[in-house]
Amino acid sequence: MTTTTDGEYRATGYAWYVLSILFVVYILNFIDRQVISILAEDIKRDLNLRDEDLGFLYGTAFGVFYALFGIPLGRLADSWHRVRLISVGLALWSTMTALSGLSKTGGQLAAARIGVGVGEATASPSAYSLISDYFPKKLRGTALSIYSAGIYVGAGISLFIGGLIVQSWNAAYPNGGPFGLAGWQAAFLAVGLPGIVISLWIATLREPVRGLSEGLAQPPHPAPFKAFFEELLTIVPPFTVIGAARLGTRTLLWNLVAAAITAAAIAVLVTLGEPLPQWLAVGIGCYAVFSWASALRHRDPPTFALIVGTPAFLCTVVAYGLNAFLSYAAGFWAAPYAMRELGVSPAEAGLILGGMGAVSGFLGVTVGGILGDKLRQRNAGGRLIMVALGAVVPVPFLAIGFTTDTPLILYACLFLAQFTASWGLGNSAATTQDLVLPRMRGAATATYFIGTTLLGLALGPYLAGRVSSLTGSLSTGMLSLLVTVPITLGAAIAAFRLVPAAEASREDRARAAGETDST
Repeated sequence: MTTTTDGEYRATGYAWYVLSILFVVYILNFIDRQVISILAEDIKRDLNLRDEDLGFLYGTAFGVFYALFGIPLGRLADSWHRVRLISVGLALWSTMTALSGLSKTGGQLAAARIGVGVGEATASPSAYSLISDYFPKKLRGTALSIYSAGIYVGAGISLFIGGLIVQSWNAAYPNGGPFGLAGWQAAFLAVGLPGIVISLWIATLREPVRGLSEGLAQPPHPAPFKAFFEELLTIVPPFTVIGAARLGTRTLLWNLVAAAITAAAIAVLVTLGEPLPQWLAVGIGCYAVFSWASALRHRDPPTFALIVGTPAFLCTVVAYGLNAFLSYAAGFWAAPYAMRELGVSPAEAGLILGGMGAVSGFLGVTVGGILGDKLRQRNAGGRLIMVALGAVVPVPFLAIGFTTDTPLILYACLFLAQFTASWGLGNSAATTQDLVLPRMRGAATATYFIGTTLLGLALGPYLAGRVSSLTGSLSTGMLSLLVTVPITLGAAIAAFRLVPAAEASREDRARAAGETDST
């Protein structure tokens, strides 16, 4: 980051180099996360699973723990060396992806997916914070959109590589290959191991001065890991009870009430026939987030005020979280639908869906980011227009795509659906970053991803699979999710109206809550 003659900050060549490397990290992030989609049919057969189990493995087992650990790791990103945190996290999630290839049961695969989620929780809080320090506010939406495009490139590459490996391996070794590995197991190993090596490259990046891009340079945190472990006490059950007790009797009582309500809700769902692992995981996630928010209110009132206490922030999170609800479900079930209902081979599904997904997502999130930045020049909430459009425009394409019996129509509809749905990603992320102070960016990113994971990833793919299991129709499972679109649109409109005042009053509200050093 350098300044021009009039004192304005601008991005340097090194900033763009850092962005390109972080883009590669996010590609790896989504390769390891998404490859299970193209492998789903083989995993279902070999491990004797149902559609709802596949949705649980892809979404809930990964997503809940991604969200849960994202909060303390987001706080660590706010106080420690962000480059080192990404490097360690990449090595961890790559190792757990490789271990997924050694799974012999659904339980073992679920445990590995939890590990992938914990490792990947290091990436975006650190990356969002780094990008916000390397790029000035006027370019932040574009830079975050480019970074976020790694979602689509990674997801596309995962389908292509996974489909090619599983089909080729199964053709060469129909009864199991070396070490008794099936094709889907070999695919997990192939995409996981390279990330361990690339994590060493990430460690070479320079750590920028935190907050310099906005003239609010922050001193190093005196005890980052002490703060990290204190954060764990607030969010990892059952240690949350200890954390709540340290904050007083009233906080402890509310924590126990929340735990009891969560347990009762889980019991009711299980009595109604819902699977325990799914709702136990979701319940743990919701209770953990409540515990964390209660503790944050006591320990860091300014951060609580600007994140949890800001309706504009929460509406933005809900708006994109429900957008992700549809996007994650469509992204996961597209390949199984093509293979199961339309008779497409794994290699063809991976090549076409992966390639088109990478192109449509990259174009959509980049175009959306550029348009959102232009709209923001007219209105501080302008980026939310792209979030609203990203929720509504994809609906007819999803409805047609998941009911057609023609592969070409499916491919075209998914291309258009993903291109338009991705308009909201960079814009919603940039909006949340603008609503907080520099020192709060990691925590803000982690909170933002709660919506993406608990609302989107942990529920969308599972519910589509659950309805599919009950009705015997994957089309019905996907179409049932469209009932959430009016809620998504309402949250985006509310955020659009609330963001300008919330951003304008950011420093004043932080001071009113007790902020001193960062304003």
